[in-house]
Amino acid sequence: MDHNTAESFLRQARHSLARFHLPRIARCLRLLSDREVWWRPNAASNSVGNLVLHLAGNVRQWIISGIGGARDNRRRDEEFSERGNIPRRKLLKKLRSTVAEAERVLQKPRSRELGRRHSIQRFHVTGLEAVFHVAEHFAYHTGQIIFVTKLKRGKDLRFTRLPGERRKGGRRRKLPPI
Repeated sequence: MDHNTAESFLRQARHSLARFHLPRIARCLRLLSDREVWWRPNAASNSVGNLVLHLAGNVRQWIISGIGGARDNRRRDEEFSERGNIPRRKLLKKLRSTVAEAERVLQKPRSRELGRRHSIQRFHVTGLEAVFHVAEHFAYHTGQIIFVTKLKRGKDLRFTRLPGERRKGGRRRKLPPI
């Protein structure tokens, strides 16, 4: 992978996590009560709170520890066993600080480092595969959080707009840069 491709990939990964998906999760957490954040439709499903803890754990393990070299102290099972003792503002603070730390890690790698192999959660992956996994995983669970929020609020959250599509009042939506 050449340097420009690597930089472009990392820039897009940082954007996806911090500027695209994280603000949507933050908005969902603001729209839900603390009680709703821990609601589960059934025993086989996770709450929004569990998903936020899980995303923070995944980003920390795969990016901050796996690529950045920090100590891996993840307790994955606890991400799913929590039942509501953490307020939504603390969940959001934890996720924001984890994503900010991951952004710092993703400022550093160069193309040859993305090709290096890492052992993360007993998977043997390149740095490129690890970053791709995290971006994909984050998007997947963001969609679940949005779905639960729509289910609880019963309304369109207006996250999806096509380029050039007009908002109410006739103004064009300014899209964030990629």
